[in-house]
Amino acid sequence: MSFDSIGLPEDLLKAVKECGYKTMTPIQQQAIPAVRTGQDVLASAQTGTGKTAAFALPIIEQLLKGKTSSEHVVKALILTPTRELAIQIADNIREYTQFTDLKTAVVYGGSSTASQEKQLKSGVDIIVATPGRLRDHLTVHSVSLSQMKFLVLDEADRMLDMGFLTDIENIIQSAKNKYQTLLFSATFSNKVRSLATQFLTNPRVLETAKQNATASKVRHYVYPVEEHRKSELLAELIGVNNWKQVLVFAGTKESANDIAKELKLDGIKTAICHGDKSQGNRNRALEEFSAGKVRVLVATDVAARGLDIPDLPYVVNYHLPFLAEDYVHRIGRTGRAGKSGTAISLVSPKDNRFLANIEEIVGYRIEQVKLKAYDFDPLDYASKYEKKAAAKEAPKMNRYKATQVKNREVAKKNKEGTKGKAPRKSRYSS
Repeated sequence: MSFDSIGLPEDLLKAVKECGYKTMTPIQQQAIPAVRTGQDVLASAQTGTGKTAAFALPIIEQLLKGKTSSEHVVKALILTPTRELAIQIADNIREYTQFTDLKTAVVYGGSSTASQEKQLKSGVDIIVATPGRLRDHLTVHSVSLSQMKFLVLDEADRMLDMGFLTDIENIIQSAKNKYQTLLFSATFSNKVRSLATQFLTNPRVLETAKQNATASKVRHYVYPVEEHRKSELLAELIGVNNWKQVLVFAGTKESANDIAKELKLDGIKTAICHGDKSQGNRNRALEEFSAGKVRVLVATDVAARGLDIPDLPYVVNYHLPFLAEDYVHRIGRTGRAGKSGTAISLVSPKDNRFLANIEEIVGYRIEQVKLKAYDFDPLDYASKYEKKAAAKEAPKMNRYKATQVKNREVAKKNKEGTKGKAPRKSRYSS
């Protein structure tokens, strides 16, 4: 189904064509008509399927129809878990509204509150925000939601995982009038369903893919490797195969820094994106990576929901995520909008429990690629560790046995020494 066929306003349709959109994705085909009805919507779709356009286009359409003056008052609020995703959504909406006078603001932590406050007070129609920073603006009355008509909770599952429920509740209490709520999520977890029950009224439920599905054109591979050789293997895969654009997910900020350092020592241009980096540094890293100025971007999960890199070919899990659902979100950075991609996981013995959870949630065994130079026999590996542990414990066991023998000898001697003697009177007896 084409965008030409759904009757979008001329200025909006012109913008959609400027963005290069022609055919609607499945979630767009379902969500746009549903949002137009004015009914609350609970939608689940895998990442990279055009969710932003699915909720933004019908909202913009309604705002254009109802706009009676040049006054810019907040009519639509979009909440999202990370600053990267907030920036991405705001950029998309600005593209959709480029031929209209609708104004969009994006507010998030890590940047100047004063400049955001100035922009909000000048008047905006649409706000894209992270919950914590928007709550701050509401507290100092730099923005009002009294005329809000649309509330979008995007990546709701992630917002709940990050502990934003209280902030969301406080924000919703600030909206006095009736509004339409749209909840979009990559997964329908029990927590998401509970959130929908709390904030949505008789919602239309839309689902375009099975739970926790990854994009069908993404090829998944597991490379067994000992933990201390992961950086060596990663550099070899990138160098030998001449990969030009690789997104690497690390488990922690510290490990992200270490991985980047090792790759740079191997002559591979690398940038870093994690929570300790300023927003300016993170934006610059993303821009350089998207433009091909660096080959590798090493990121923590803070980037998993906010990156939109066209035609990203490779995603590497240097560390597997603690939550299996996050594997789906990480892998969602490649294979977007029907394109192909490759997802690689470097798996050491300590990662096996995470791999089992991931395979259970995606519903199949992930193909293993064993490289002779890096492969190991898990049983031999375990055996080495058992022998090492036994050797480490042996002195302790010997000391323990010697102490036990000595104690028994002392006890025996004491017992023999008390034969024929009256028991000692207790010092506590009256």
